[in-house]
Amino acid sequence: DGLKQCLSEFRQQLAWVERLDVTSGQVADPVSQSASEKDAVDPENDFQREMTFYRQAQAAVLEALPRLRELQVPTRRPDDYFAEMAKSDQQMQKIRQKLKSKQEAMERSEKAKQLRAMRKYGKKVQTEILQRRQKEKKNMLNAVKKYQKGLSDKLDFLDEEQTSSQGNKKGNANQRIKKGPNAKRRYKNQKFGFGGKKKGSKWNTKESFNDVSSFRSKVAHNKGPGKAGKGGKKALNKRPGKRARQKMKNRAR
Repeated sequence: DGLKQCLSEFRQQLAWVERLDVTSGQVADPVSQSASEKDAVDPENDFQREMTFYRQAQAAVLEALPRLRELQVPTRRPDDYFAEMAKSDQQMQKIRQKLKSKQEAMERSEKAKQLRAMRKYGKKVQTEILQRRQKEKKNMLNAVKKYQKGLSDKLDFLDEEQTSSQGNKKGNANQRIKKGPNAKRRYKNQKFGFGGKKKGSKWNTKESFNDVSSFRSKVAHNKGPGKAGKGGKKALNKRPGKRARQKMKNRAR
């Protein structure tokens, strides 16, 4: 009774085109095509209740569309329909800037994540290299101890160490050759000129050591002009002996 009283209070006595309300009775089941009391909806069954609402809305649309066509009320949006946006251009610009800043933040976060992964991988590789070197060193020390105690007569570990050291030296030499002078050194060479090596310029080299074209045996073995033969006094040594010098001092007194 209270619901009917409220309904009578807000019911408006206007034409249907102004109200556009549709009252639909019990909806028929699409499978059985009947709407008897046997098809009563169980309110505790969510799926059945929602399907009833859905079919009731379909029935209301099928009832209202013909009445709207009779009253020449359009029910479809025209192709050239233009609806103004609810938000202004300034608001949309702010939204674009916010989305752009979020995207840039995500890209920075992704780059930082990749850098952390690369650092972690580099640290892992470095740790593996150090562990391998420690293991090789330990194996070599064990082999040396065995050789010292007479438990083994093999010296293969020395060959391995020499080959590894030679490989490292070659690698370092190649790096030095490829690297060359730095930018500061090149600028100074260009400004002041490059006069060549000064310190150690008189040192022997491999080429000068092997070059014997300027060798003179007579000069090298004191057999040149003005020198006595084997066993004689040297002509260049003109200083008197100690006793002669003492006599000369006594005479001067």
